[in-house]
Amino acid sequence: NDLPIDERARLGIGIMFQRPPTIRGVKLRQMVDLMKQGDFDADREAGKLNLKTFLGRDVNLGFSGGEIKRSELLQLLAHSPQLSLFDEPESGVDLENIVLLGKIMNRILNKNKGNAGLIITHTGYIFDYVRPDEGCILVGGSLSVFCSISL
Repeated sequence: NDLPIDERARLGIGIMFQRPPTIRGVKLRQMVDLMKQGDFDADREAGKLNLKTFLGRDVNLGFSGGEIKRSELLQLLAHSPQLSLFDEPESGVDLENIVLLGKIMNRILNKNKGNAGLIITHTGYIFDYVRPDEGCILVGGSLSVFCSISL
């Protein structure tokens, strides 16, 4: 729709971009503080994501692929959205980071009853660590397969 991104965020929609922008002049801590809900502890959560030393750096400036993905997840954790969109979360990430990404994505998706997520992937590797309830496959822009997934 035509809603600006800040209004979408206020409605409880969060996104993990495939290639998020670098934001010069805005520190990761400032971004997290702007987004945080409730008693979110940025230092503790950044520590769990091996990002504590990144809080004083410009958002995504000079970050590796895995660091950028973890930065995006830190921001989503702070925002605590009801609907999370994950655009190719495993793109450009090594196996060690995919495991951590899956763990944090599960935390985001399972934090509150009624939370939902949409995971867009070309490889499906992330599904070794995040278990969806339903799945669909698009071919040529059209829905080809839709199914419930029993665990």
